[in-house]
Amino acid sequence: RELGPDVSVRVATLAEPEHGLTDKVLGETDVLTWWGHAAHDQVNDEVVDRVHARVLAGMGLVALHSAHKSKIFMRLMGTTCNLRWRSDPGGEREVIWTVNPSHPVAAGVPQPIVIPHQEMYGEFFDIPQPDDLVFISSFQGGEVFRGGCCYTRGLGRVFYFGPGDQEFPVYHQPEVQRVIANAVAWCGGVATANDEPTTRTGNAQRNWYLDGD
Repeated sequence: RELGPDVSVRVATLAEPEHGLTDKVLGETDVLTWWGHAAHDQVNDEVVDRVHARVLAGMGLVALHSAHKSKIFMRLMGTTCNLRWRSDPGGEREVIWTVNPSHPVAAGVPQPIVIPHQEMYGEFFDIPQPDDLVFISSFQGGEVFRGGCCYTRGLGRVFYFGPGDQEFPVYHQPEVQRVIANAVAWCGGVATANDEPTTRTGNAQRNWYLDGD
């Protein structure tokens, strides 16, 4: 919906043969969005090899939330991708700050995005230095997290976005949908530069982003 009627979307799941990611499917895919949780080790290594080759050849990859521990993301990063985390009942507030407002992934995104209930992800996040860092998150416990990271691997673009625990309706928030749509467009190479004016500076009262000021 956010990307318009010209975009074709299909779903592939772990339970399908080859996880739905056959050579034919990947050959027809411009951008692959990956979310996973407790079954990373069940993903077939041959499929991971196939996806990895397609990214290096130019396919984009958007990795969401706990996909940081997916085989494909760790392969592309070359690190453990470990992080600090906390899953309290009911979650906690996450505030997503745009630190690179001119990047295409930040186009049309409010500053900040407030997610009322979410799992905490915090530093240290064992990833390579991002080519571009678009978002950082802060949490009620005081932790911060690099949750909007851009990379180029071969001819492909990779974006990691931190929010999206399965216990909370994070992906129903329009602002989060906007970020994911922007990320897909950027990874697909069709996004234009974001030159929207910004008023993200100046004197601010405490908790201004919670008061709606």
